[in-house]
Amino acid sequence: MNRRRVTVAAAAVGVLAGVTGLGVLAMPAGAGQAPVLPEVSAESLVESVVTAKPAAFGGSVEVSNDLGVPAIAGLPQLSDGDSAVRLWSDGSGKVRVQLPAGDAEKTFVDDGTTGWLWDSAERTVDKFPHGAAQKPQEAAAADPVALARDVVSRLKEFSEVTVDGTARVADRPAYELVLSPKPTEKTVLREVRVAVDSELRVPLRLAVLTNGTNAPAVQVGFSELNVGPQDAALFSFTPPAGATVTEAGVEGPSERDKAAAEQVFGEADPQVVGEGWDVVLTARVPEGALTAFAEQEGGPADRGPRRPGAGMGGEMGGDTDVQGMLRQLGKQVSGPWGSGTLITARVGGVLIADDGRVAVGAVLEQVLVDAIGQVK
Repeated sequence: MNRRRVTVAAAAVGVLAGVTGLGVLAMPAGAGQAPVLPEVSAESLVESVVTAKPAAFGGSVEVSNDLGVPAIAGLPQLSDGDSAVRLWSDGSGKVRVQLPAGDAEKTFVDDGTTGWLWDSAERTVDKFPHGAAQKPQEAAAADPVALARDVVSRLKEFSEVTVDGTARVADRPAYELVLSPKPTEKTVLREVRVAVDSELRVPLRLAVLTNGTNAPAVQVGFSELNVGPQDAALFSFTPPAGATVTEAGVEGPSERDKAAAEQVFGEADPQVVGEGWDVVLTARVPEGALTAFAEQEGGPADRGPRRPGAGMGGEMGGDTDVQGMLRQLGKQVSGPWGSGTLITARVGGVLIADDGRVAVGAVLEQVLVDAIGQVK
């Protein structure tokens, strides 16, 4: 399979997969009979979620997504599916994350002094200063405490907040906190549900539901949770024999890289339109940005002349046709704002104009159209 073809498609779908700002999410196991718990106010639970602090724990998260991203003929499904994550924390900044992938595994360890990212398939280790390393995307988005805290903080002002009974998550009793968009909100999402541990008052599970179905589009939560001090050996790391170790991020980006990044950021001119559930992110993809990205990932190719007026959708080396791939993902739309491709999923959509303007959000089509019309 052509690697550049997969890369460009993944870039397009990746934008859509992050449309709610929730990223890759997880579905917990362990559902059982609802426990009987003392009554509690919604305001109290919201405060507990927003102020939740890291604690010492070890646990498992089963990851499952049903975003409804359309498939491209000849390419694997890029967003929906199942995986698993193992998490450990000492409660004071040391963490360990393991991401199994078939016979291989990625392991991230921050020992309080140094961050390490081990890829067993490539037998490579990236070494970072403490706090400077970014966890693998899947791991960062599978932290129920941080994720729920972020989502509830952003949405509470624009939501009807209630307590809808109780649940059992990872064999722990929990309250079900529900945030539903107020009637004035123009979103495709129906509600966000957060299971809050009745004893620790920390989030154990977060679920996002869309209109028209009771099946969650995405969920995050523990399938197993062991609260308390963890084995100190989990938070130390020694590169395996024969591994290639790369020092990363010690000196920071060069002035040339900073200038290039500032130029791209300036050309993209990202903006936030709306607030609450109706937030839409807009930007302008600089001309040739996707071409450069595809060539970086797939190597140089013999490129013929681009079609006049092709914008971001012209021929890009060999058999890579971004515009053709976008058509497979979505539908062609047009209006006073211009023309482009609308890609929709259960959690929202992304509108990509032929001239490179982009609008993405968990909102109705008209909200995207109104937002992209504001991009100059």
